[in-house]
Amino acid sequence: MPYLFGGLVVLNAIVLGYYLFLQQPSSTQALKEAQAEITQPLEFTNSAQHIPPVMGEKD
Repeated sequence: MPYLFGGLVVLNAIVLGYYLFLQQPSSTQALKEAQAEITQPLEFTNSAQHIPPVMGEKD
């Protein structure tokens, strides 16, 4: 029995190492869309003109 358990532990370590380090994950459509959104430039709107004046000043 100890050999069976030890063999299963070694097999589990080999399979885990394969999936963690050797196999590259495939990109899904959602992942590709998210990466495209991150790399696209953001639109900038200057909101400083909408700020109310400082208290005590008449504008």
